[in-house]
Amino acid sequence: MTYFRPSIDAMQGYIPGEQPQQTGFIKLNTNENPYPPSPRVIEAIHKTATDRLRLYPDPVARNFCESAGKLLGVSADSVLATNGSDEALTILMRACVGEGRKVVAPLPSYGLYGVLADIQGCCLKSIPWQPDGSLPSDFTAGASLALITNPNSPTGTMLPPATLLKMAEQASCLVVADEAYADFAPVNSVPDISQCERLVVTRTLSKSYSLAGLRFGFIVADPKVIATLMKVKDSYNVDAISIAAATAAIEDRTYFDTCRQKVLATRDRLETALAKLGFTVTPSQANFVWIERNDPLRPIYESLKEQKILIRYFHLAANKEGLRISVGTDAEIDACLDAMARM
Repeated sequence: MTYFRPSIDAMQGYIPGEQPQQTGFIKLNTNENPYPPSPRVIEAIHKTATDRLRLYPDPVARNFCESAGKLLGVSADSVLATNGSDEALTILMRACVGEGRKVVAPLPSYGLYGVLADIQGCCLKSIPWQPDGSLPSDFTAGASLALITNPNSPTGTMLPPATLLKMAEQASCLVVADEAYADFAPVNSVPDISQCERLVVTRTLSKSYSLAGLRFGFIVADPKVIATLMKVKDSYNVDAISIAAATAAIEDRTYFDTCRQKVLATRDRLETALAKLGFTVTPSQANFVWIERNDPLRPIYESLKEQKILIRYFHLAANKEGLRISVGTDAEIDACLDAMARM
């Protein structure tokens, strides 16, 4: 006997990257920022915990939306705060896709898309990237929602924002630029939101603001789109501590820029070192590096794990596999590279 919808019984849930409970691991597997959050975040958390926890949070996180809008050059009404960017994607799926409808996403891409489609009882059509790194001209045909991680995970490659804008202009559905890693790239799609109401951007503070444990993200879109998405979000979807901490984080630009530059410098050094070790390195626009090799890669992942160094192994197809290495501190990257060199 089952108590659940058939699609829920049949689906496989999302499997997150390993989060070891033991100490002593070097974690380069889930694209966390290796540096602590801004000191202003800690101050905001302490103040909120003292003054605000007995009250409900602002249901629309207005303070955050105003600060984010000022930073991004959009109105506060163009921003919707969410419990991580995963909730942003959930809200979009709830609002746009029902049973029997179709969602499109590139292959490979973020694994959560398929899980969200299964929950909605709809079909996810995964469309392979073209050899030149582009997507087919008919990518959005027949879709109720298009999801594009940009920069992409796990490869770190990126479509030009102009390409996504053109796609949205020609589509009959919302085209979502899932920009979880955009702060590590030179360009993004937020400036193009005003050009086409079908273009939507999702962001997270997990990566570039060192707040993965806080769970805070947001959607940027035309105010009319945001107003409709508001209907399907949970009533108090982000808590008071998260709102205060996220607002403090995005307002401390000096700290953000300092940490970002450290990550980018280490990323460049990691790419160079991996190429010298004989790997095929895909130039990254994110805070991780994707590598391939003619030899089997799983033994490398397993050997590193035995040495308490976690990276991410992907088996994408019968003859396609790769390793994704998050950018850690210089000391963490040196330890990983030394272990790989000994192999």
